[in-house]
Amino acid sequence: MTHDSWGPSGSLALFLFSFYPRFRWQHGKADLSQISFQGTEIARSERETEQSVSRETGCVKLNTSCRLSEVTAFVQELDIISMGPISWSLCVLFCAWTWGQSMGVLRRRRAWEEKGEDGPKKCSYTFLVPEQKITGPICASRGPSLPDKDRVTRMDIADVRELMSKQRREIDTLRMVVDVDGNMVNEMKLLRKESRNMNSRVTQLYMQLLHEIIRKRDNSLELAQLEGRILNATAEALRLSARYRDLEARFSTLAAVVNNQSVLIGALEERCLQVYGNHRQEPLPPPLVQVVPENIPVHVPRFSNEIQRVHSRAFPRERGSRAGPEPTESTLELKRPLTGNFSSEGPFRDCLHAMQAGHTSSGMYLLKPDGTERPIQAWCEQDVDNGGWTIIQRRKDGSVNFFRNWETYKQGFGNIDGEHWLGLETIYNLGKQGDYKLLVELQDWMEKKVYAAYSSFHLEPESESYRLRLGTYQGNAGDSLTSHNGKQFTTLDRDKDAFSGNCAHFHKGGWWYNACGQTNLNGVWYSGGVYRNKFQDGIFWADYGGGFYSMKSVRMMISPID
Repeated sequence: MTHDSWGPSGSLALFLFSFYPRFRWQHGKADLSQISFQGTEIARSERETEQSVSRETGCVKLNTSCRLSEVTAFVQELDIISMGPISWSLCVLFCAWTWGQSMGVLRRRRAWEEKGEDGPKKCSYTFLVPEQKITGPICASRGPSLPDKDRVTRMDIADVRELMSKQRREIDTLRMVVDVDGNMVNEMKLLRKESRNMNSRVTQLYMQLLHEIIRKRDNSLELAQLEGRILNATAEALRLSARYRDLEARFSTLAAVVNNQSVLIGALEERCLQVYGNHRQEPLPPPLVQVVPENIPVHVPRFSNEIQRVHSRAFPRERGSRAGPEPTESTLELKRPLTGNFSSEGPFRDCLHAMQAGHTSSGMYLLKPDGTERPIQAWCEQDVDNGGWTIIQRRKDGSVNFFRNWETYKQGFGNIDGEHWLGLETIYNLGKQGDYKLLVELQDWMEKKVYAAYSSFHLEPESESYRLRLGTYQGNAGDSLTSHNGKQFTTLDRDKDAFSGNCAHFHKGGWWYNACGQTNLNGVWYSGGVYRNKFQDGIFWADYGGGFYSMKSVRMMISPID
């Protein structure tokens, strides 16, 4: 649109817009917003009209009468404003000036049109304005009529309006679609965010599952290895069990062979006596105890018939004698000087009394039982079963011969810190002070220790040959002493057993023999465990090892009942 298209009405509107502040300043009654609105409406009506009727040329030449009618309408609207005479005069002069300028512009434009293209070309300005709804009147030009093809009719305007309404509806529809799409876009963004979170969570779960699978696989490998080790251990245990059964069978066979050999040796001795004319009647031997008991020491060493050299040198066999060494008469003695284990304090009634007096270490103490005239030495064991035990018999190395006569067993013999027998009289005096219990401790050649405990123990006086009285058994060695309960003490020179012969003769010691019994703790000390002899004269406990297994060490001890 060119600057000429504004015409007089446009110039008038511009002038009024520039002159309006002066009106406001002089009178103060005009409404600025109303004047501005009216001027804006006029300008917009002109633009909409020109845009509606211009199709090819882009300009519509408006009639001057139309301009004047618009100015008149504008002036009528200005009647609302109360203005003075001076203001009205200025307004009339301005309108006249504007009308003159418009007429001049129209004459020049007609001249340019008549000249056509031969005339000089002027510069023009083009303004792009948005389409707006036509609200004002459309003025038809009174000049030369346009061709029919260029004439704008009411139908064209209605079509334009209908098209604009349709476009407006489409725009509203597009806005709704855009709003819906915007919501969908937001939802898609949220879904994408949730999808990313879900992907990260799935990845985390996958890693955890992978770690769990790896851990379970490792556990499966460890379990398989453990099962393999268990199978290997089971196979090894089965092999050892089979080996043990084989060794047990071999031991049973060898024990039977030993038994058969003993019987054969006895038969051969009788045959030799008959052949060489010696018809002396030998006493019948006692019956043999069980050869293969339930408890057998494992890995029994080789058969041995060896007695300690000290024992052999001290008590040599007589030539042609089958009864062994003669009983000796040495009494209890201390062959080595006293050491730090000896206590000079006392005397005490028994070892429990010594422990109660503050002596808690094991060693030799002076004891003087009630009713006795002189004290004796005894070994007190304070480290077994709360202490307070008095040792009455000990075997450990075969250094002392236990094949003694009655008087020696009555007084006692041996070394207090080694092998010894405390004495029947002393044991009787200790036991009559109160209620005592007995503990028998056995050790085999595999260094295994077992025990047999009896709830009560005491001896009757010498007039009853120191008869043995025992209580009930408890322990893991087997009860081999109960069969001797109530029996009198027997030595080689005083036979008090229930056998037709003298059990002390066959078992080479003194004991409470029955006929002859299941234990012989005062017998011959054999090295190695299993021994070979015609008679069962070793240190045996029938329920642990049998009659042909000699123990490595033995201790018998008594203590007052709590």
